[in-house]
Amino acid sequence: GSAPQIAGKNIANPTAMILTTTLMLKHLNKTQEAQKIQEALEKTLEKGLVTPDLGGSLGTMEMAAEIAKRIEG
Repeated sequence: GSAPQIAGKNIANPTAMILTTTLMLKHLNKTQEAQKIQEALEKTLEKGLVTPDLGGSLGTMEMAAEIAKRIEG
């Protein structure tokens, strides 16, 4: 569902959206880009830098920023 009860609260887990993006990139034959994003997500999850639903304390944007750092680095 759309989870309107958490809209605008910065607590949504961005993992599903990010994995959906990797699927789209693979479909567009952008496999290297998809792999880089997926690896960054996995490293972020392994470090426990996650939203409260996964036992962490980061907000949606903070988790996304952690993933972005790993994509760029």
